[in-house]
Amino acid sequence: MKLVSLFTGAGGLDLGFEKAGFETIWANEFDKSIWETFEFNFKKTNLDKRSITDVKSSDIPNALGIIGGPPCQSWSEAGAGRGINDKRGQLFYEYIRILKDKEPLFFLAENVSGILLDRHKEAFEGILNEFKKLNYNVVYKLLNAHDYDVPQDRNRVIIIGFHKKTEKVFEFPEKSQKRPVLKDAIWDLRKAKPAKEYNKTNGEDGLWAPNHEYMNGGFSTIYMSRNRVRSWDEPSFTIQAGGRHAPIHPQAPKMKFVSQNKRIFVPGKERLYRRLSVRECARIQTFPDDFIFKYESVVDGYKMIGNAVPVEFAYSIASKIKEDLSNLVL
Repeated sequence: MKLVSLFTGAGGLDLGFEKAGFETIWANEFDKSIWETFEFNFKKTNLDKRSITDVKSSDIPNALGIIGGPPCQSWSEAGAGRGINDKRGQLFYEYIRILKDKEPLFFLAENVSGILLDRHKEAFEGILNEFKKLNYNVVYKLLNAHDYDVPQDRNRVIIIGFHKKTEKVFEFPEKSQKRPVLKDAIWDLRKAKPAKEYNKTNGEDGLWAPNHEYMNGGFSTIYMSRNRVRSWDEPSFTIQAGGRHAPIHPQAPKMKFVSQNKRIFVPGKERLYRRLSVRECARIQTFPDDFIFKYESVVDGYKMIGNAVPVEFAYSIASKIKEDLSNLVL
């Protein structure tokens, strides 16, 4: 079951699909800070490094499915929310162009929950209609990755289309009963190491596990406006693409409320407040420890992980797609 992967990033979606029995034969990623990580971990996949706008459909091999998450920043609830008016938001149409030309049996597109906001309603409905024009039975749903074996609250919109010739409509998998928490994910990791000056990586120097290092630096007033600590028996906050926004390790007590939009670290316990390490964030995103992130600055490590689809979340959806298509005779 061969796949093409667009807007691949570090490959969390690909890894989940491969775990379910698929094979990514061709991938596209334009961000050069990600290339070394992807090529190190996906040695058999052909990585195209051009902007997707420069990639002709004829350059892409035929495959059973196309997967990928067009850049989500323009749809983010926390960002400017320019949506389809932003060049990154318009990359959805590059995805549609390739889908139209290649006509695989299925596709999956992933994006942030902000794409469902009222201000994006017209644009999102336009995107859905474009997908539907291409002879696909299209469904979408807002899912929390925590419901699918991921120790993190992470709401994402998943759009899936089965080609009409399959005569099938995708039904999303049932929620898992596991409900993992931070203790399940990172309890066994030993002491993390701070990044070097200017948040440069330690490499393999003295790290207990690969990438088990965390960002240094102060905490902004925006960061301190909310509690950033989840306890061991809770799922993590959403792992974001910026290291400065990484949650605090659960060894620390929850931040003390001072006034609206202002919290402080509990006096006398300040030493316990550190950001989650790159590896801890990877664990929470359900990447295995043998998946190594390559970077010079830990900033890039957090970015790759925060932008990824959690591996187990992808696996749950991929397994259902495989089940639906495995006995198909065309």
